[in-house]
Amino acid sequence: MDGGNSSVDVVVIGAGVNGSGVARDCALRGMRVALFERNDIAFGASGNSSGMIHGGPRYLTQDPEVTFRSCQDSGYIQKIAPHLLFRIPVLMPVERGGIAGKIELLGLDGFFEAYDRFQPLKRGKPHLRLTADELQAAEPGLLGVGAGGISFDEWGIDGNRLCVANVVDAVEHGATAQVHTSVTTIERDENGAVSGVKFRDELTHEEGRLDCRVVVNATGAWAPITAALSKLNPEVARVRPGKGTHVVLDRRVSNYAILTKAVDGRSIFLLPWQNVSILGTTDDDFYGDLDHVTANSDEVRYLFEAVARVFPGIRQARAIGTTAGVRPTLYEWGKHEDALSRDHEIVDHGPQGAPGMFSMLGGKLAGYRWFAEEMSDVVAERLSNQTACHTHSMPLPGGEEVIAPEEFAVANGISGLAAVRMIYRHGGRSRQLAERMASDPEQKRVLCDCEPVLEAEVRHVVRGELARTVEDVSRRTRLGLGACGGMRCAASCGAVVADELGQPPSWGRESARQFLVSAGRRRLPALNPAQARQEAMLSASALASLGSGETPRSGENAQ
Repeated sequence: MDGGNSSVDVVVIGAGVNGSGVARDCALRGMRVALFERNDIAFGASGNSSGMIHGGPRYLTQDPEVTFRSCQDSGYIQKIAPHLLFRIPVLMPVERGGIAGKIELLGLDGFFEAYDRFQPLKRGKPHLRLTADELQAAEPGLLGVGAGGISFDEWGIDGNRLCVANVVDAVEHGATAQVHTSVTTIERDENGAVSGVKFRDELTHEEGRLDCRVVVNATGAWAPITAALSKLNPEVARVRPGKGTHVVLDRRVSNYAILTKAVDGRSIFLLPWQNVSILGTTDDDFYGDLDHVTANSDEVRYLFEAVARVFPGIRQARAIGTTAGVRPTLYEWGKHEDALSRDHEIVDHGPQGAPGMFSMLGGKLAGYRWFAEEMSDVVAERLSNQTACHTHSMPLPGGEEVIAPEEFAVANGISGLAAVRMIYRHGGRSRQLAERMASDPEQKRVLCDCEPVLEAEVRHVVRGELARTVEDVSRRTRLGLGACGGMRCAASCGAVVADELGQPPSWGRESARQFLVSAGRRRLPALNPAQARQEAMLSASALASLGSGETPRSGENAQ
């Protein structure tokens, strides 16, 4: 996209779940849309969340509308992207025994009876009140079950894949999307109304300009910074950034999510998530660099301490990494972070002298489609577009067809595990990867053994899902996020990405090196001393081989 005479109806800034959702909704309504993301799709909170499309029983007492809408959207998302969701059963033990414990358990039972009213919206199962023996039988590793506990269920999802699917669908319906591209200026005419944007590609440094009638600021925690690009006071889009950290374990240590309390009374969980386990999450006001959010060892110890009180086996599990993101929580003064509303707000900057400029503040992954519909309704009204929203019924890419993994594996000569993981990420679009492998059997090669990820998938996400670096490929495929931390696959991936983009091999090695450095920062806070020493040696070897131009041997074919 160049400058000059280029023009669209609406520019969306930010490709997290809110921005990608708005871009899709507006494109489906026939608007001309341009989406810009300074980093990568789902770079911020959307790709570093707890990965759940849940109703949120914690919001039921203070924000019942949030619970209702989140449960409703969970049902919609299951319909439009059935391949991406997976059921997570949850155990919530009551640690106290005696009369006090029985009273607490009865109170929880009554509370979850109220939550059950929302379950049909998200195809959830009614909660169960469990005795101590029943709770122990369900998860023998639990301690401190006291009077018993509660069982209920939620749905998990890969936030990165959800955002990517929305962006891909927007593009397929006429939108343009550019990642690693900063909007540097939001231009306004002599009357103050939005008239266009200037932008710069952060990888090539090319610049351009684009006329538009509406700008949607969907940059989450960056919202005040983005508002200032239009010469507005950053305070008009103020949020209260809250850092959330998770610890990633190398396998599923339980088939149940376990909900407990941390030392300060916050709710903490152990979550079986895809083929790993997650400990989460913290919630702390954040004042640092939003582009470089990383976990620290104090947060890791805080999470381990909380879960180990009721599930001591967690101490024997191997931590392989962390995630950290910043929630764009609605601003309030004087409240504890955990008590802040998870609702959302649309700010029309017209009354502040900037007609056509809007900011999306707050929200949560589970209610993204609802928030995007509200924002798109506002944009449609301004542009006199009468088309109704269809994002609740139109399948996302991959959601059009259900594929049987066993048949797919046999038909394409790949392992059952490779087929399962590929179909989870791409759903019906896995047929496109099958066509790649049929035309070039070499693309059945496994680049990442931990996941596994095949060469065909890496080429697919570069060509069809806007991936431009090894880090981008990792977000879309989970390449390099397993036990090896990318040290066995980053170089091979870099070579493939460079080939797809027409770049020299040295470019691919540098992209791989940057990924390994970034992955190391995410992993280090979670590693014990022995792991850290071992990883330091392995990492030094991997980085040295990249520096010398050597490419580590990739995996065998997935046959």
